[in-house]
Amino acid sequence: MLPLDGGGKLLAEPVMVSLGHKDGTTVVDPKEVFKAAFRAGADAIIVAHSHPSGNLTPSKADLHLTEELKSRAEWLGLEFIDHIILGPPDSAKGLDFLSLAETLP
Repeated sequence: MLPLDGGGKLLAEPVMVSLGHKDGTTVVDPKEVFKAAFRAGADAIIVAHSHPSGNLTPSKADLHLTEELKSRAEWLGLEFIDHIILGPPDSAKGLDFLSLAETLP
């Protein structure tokens, strides 16, 4: 999670709120995301996670988490800017990523 001020400036180092499991799944507790955001004094947040396989297609869980975080952020008075899925670096393309803010309505 990236905590940002109202002008989009990064307030602190990115905060890891969850680690992936051996089976490739990750459980993210929205309480932990927002606890870290408020601790940093954030007015806005960006969340990100990786898909080491290189397949950047969001899973149903990714889409559900995005909607849940957006809804809770709005209720808490925080701006939810984006949920970014990162792929492995590619020497030809550089860092590959997918912005859910750009792909979802």
